Formats: sequence, C-alpha cells, structure tokens
Amino acid sequence: MLSDQLLLLASLLVFAAVLITKVGARLGAPSLLLFLILGMVAGADGLGLEFGRYEIAESIGHFAMTVILFAGGLETSLSETKPVIRQGVLLSTVGIILTTAFTGIFIYLTVGNSIGGVALTFLGSLMIAAIMSSTDSASVFSILRGKNLNLRENLGPMLELESGSNDPMAFVLTIILVGVFSTDVQIGSGALLLKGAGILMVQLVVGLAIGLLVGYLSKWVLEKVDLENVSLYAIMVFSIGFLANALASILHGNGLLSLYIAAVIIGNQVQLKHRRDVLKFSDAMTWVMQLMMFLMLGLLARPSHMLRILGPALLIGLFMLFFARPMAVYLTLLPFRKMSFRAKTFVSWVGLKGAGPILFALTPVVAGLEGATDIFNIVFVISLLSLILQGFSLPIVARWLKLSYDADPQVETFGMEIPEEMGMLRDHTVLEEELGDGKTLRDLHLPHGIRVMMVRRGERFLVPHGSMELLPGDHLMIILGESDD
Repeated sequence: MLSDQLLLLASLLVFAAVLITKVGARLGAPSLLLFLILGMVAGADGLGLEFGRYEIAESIGHFAMTVILFAGGLETSLSETKPVIRQGVLLSTVGIILTTAFTGIFIYLTVGNSIGGVALTFLGSLMIAAIMSSTDSASVFSILRGKNLNLRENLGPMLELESGSNDPMAFVLTIILVGVFSTDVQIGSGALLLKGAGILMVQLVVGLAIGLLVGYLSKWVLEKVDLENVSLYAIMVFSIGFLANALASILHGNGLLSLYIAAVIIGNQVQLKHRRDVLKFSDAMTWVMQLMMFLMLGLLARPSHMLRILGPALLIGLFMLFFARPMAVYLTLLPFRKMSFRAKTFVSWVGLKGAGPILFALTPVVAGLEGATDIFNIVFVISLLSLILQGFSLPIVARWLKLSYDADPQVETFGMEIPEEMGMLRDHTVLEEELGDGKTLRDLHLPHGIRVMMVRRGERFLVPHGSMELLPGDHLMIILGESDD
C-alpha cells in the first residue's frame, strides 16, 4: 500500500516532470531525457528516494511499453508506410541482428574484461549487444512527433515503423541469450544456434498470426458496438491490445509484435466511431506511461555505481552510434538504390536508445546473472548518451542533410470530427487586401464547392452567414467538397 508520504512524493515528482517539459521545449531537450534525469535526481544518490525493486520495475515497464506501442500502432498510417514497409521491416529484423553482431564482436575484443570484473564469453558480449540493439519506440515517437519534424523520402513513417516493430526482435534475442546464461546445462554452439532460431521463428510467426487475427476480429466488434460513453469506447479499444499481447504470450509468441500489428489494423482498417476522442485518450495514456516509466527507471539508477563502468560504457556507446548502427543501416538498405545516401545517413543517426534497452537490461538482473547490475548501468549510460547526442541533434542533422521541410499549418477543426467523405478542410486568414471589394463574407466570392464552416475572431467563435462583416485577421475554417447547388 502507498503511504501518504510516498503518495505526496510521487505527486510532486509527476508535477515537476510535467513542468520541466516547458524548460525542455525552450532548450530543445527531449522530454523523456528530462524525465530520466529527474528520476536520477530524486533517487538514492540524489534526494535519497530508495527504489531497488527490479522485478516490480520490469513488470511496470513492460505494461507501459505495451500501452506506448499500441498507441503508436494506432497512429501509424498504412498509406504513408506502405511505400517503405520493406525498408522498415528489414531494419527491424536484419538491422537488429547486424547491430547485435557488430557490437557483440566489439565488446568481446575490447572491453569484455572490464565488465563486472569477469571475462565475458562471446555469447555474453552478444547478450549485452542484443539488449542495446533496438531503437526505442517511445523516444522516436516522442521526438519525431513532439518536435513536428517533417522528413522527405517517407523517412518519418519508415523510422516510426522500425522503432515500433524492432523491440520484439531485440527482446527475443535478449530472452534467448539470458536463458542460456541462467541454466547450468551446457550445449554445443550448433545446437544453441538451432534452438535460438526455432524460438525466434515461433515468437515471430505466432506473434504475427495472433496480431492479424485479433486485429481483424476487432474490426467486426468495434464497428458493431456503439457506446455513448466515449471514454469506455476508448478503453475497449485498448483492451484489444492487451488481449493480443496476452494471447500471443500464452501461445509462446511475441506479445509486443502481436499488439503492434493489431493496433495498426485497428488504426487503418476499422471505422472507429469516436476516432478523435480515442486518439486523444491514446495520446494522454502514452504521456502517462512514458512519464511513469522514465521516472521509475531514473529512480533505479545509481550514478555512484556507474563511475567504474563509465569508460567501457562510453566506448561501446560511441561505437554503436558511429559504426555499428551506420554499418547495419547501410548494409540493410543496400538493395534500395533509389534511396539517397543522405536519407540512409539520417536513418543511421536515428538509432535512439531509451526506456526499451534499459527495460531489457532488467532481464539479466531479475534472472540473477553475475555482473547483471553492471550491464544495467552500462545500458543506462549508453541510453543517456544517445538521448543527449541524438535527441538534441535530430532536427539539426535533418536540416543539414536537407531532409526536413516546413509542413502546412495544422487545420483547426474547433474540436469537431469531420468525416473524410465530406471533403478537405483548409485554414484561411483574412487579409486586408481581400476586403477591398467589400467587407462581408458574401463579398469574398468564394469558388463553387467551398463553404465557410466557422469563423474565429480572437478568442470568439462565430457562426458564419453571408452578411457577416469580416475583419483582417479573422480565421476561417473552410471545407472543399461537392455541392448540390
């Protein structure tokens, strides 16, 4: 049970985390990085809040990741993702394997003896590399969407697809390698390779099958059921993601992959009755889970314990940022000749680490492996390094490579949900010169098929009519569609 004092402290932490995003926005710092640092400041080496329950942290973290991945899948547009789906899938599978291989070899040949005071075997080095191999979905979604980073060559959808779908591969590799170290049974490398490949295949096939099954079955349910309570409808949508995750896990499949596939189907194939409200609920849940997870992982961190592994951690982190990730990306995307070198370079820089790798690093700790705490500290340092270097610089690198552009202003719908079949929405601000022939809405002589639906004047919302007198700066919401007159 939460004590009153602990509840007070938790509420103050959350309040401070929300306020600190304002500072982050001015500095261009990723909000998730600030949440992580705030947790460290409040932790045992800072304000003295002790939190060392790794099992609880792992459970809460996986639940949070479930919500974040499902929310990301709901907002993934298949029409935008379809042209780059092969690149995204290859990056989330082959790219993960190559990153793990390059990093594992580097760890084994260079710093293997400096971790945990014991000499790591080659498989032990691969285990550490697998933990760090994925691009963190929470970090990528937050930075790309939070900074409104608009990218050319369909890079945005491809990067979101990769980050949303590569956690399952990294997690499976981590589980397999941790399982090898947590058993006393000695098996040959050939048998180990076959066993690992079999587990990986079952995880991916079952996860994909359950995701498709649950996703398409939910289409029938969600389109038939109409709840007047919008909040309950949104909760029902999210319960489907939890169902996909649980079913796949019970059948030895990958639950994260399953729920992501189901979410993509729901977001693109289902005519959700309260889509706008569901997505608002999804966005709120994502922020709650990200805030909770990063604060919690920050509380687990002990900066004083990280000093002895700081050298190896920085060495591994820099190798991943400047060699392992770029080489994995260039080799994986080699068949795609039409994709520019600039685009591949940017993809190689978006190898953001974050809560995902830190969460996976809890697996060997919970399993009780020797040196697991040092592994956790190494992954934590590398994630901080990635969030600082890559999180701050993504917009700068995108502009330097001439891959970013300014998007059209978001259409103001005044909270209304407009069916797509009604037409396209556009914003228009009335200019002084447009009122030369008259000051009423009728005097604008709008083309056929265009209707003004709402006028915003300062903080006031006005219902338009032909004799309404317009003023410079009035904000018009217009709809372009077919008309019967």
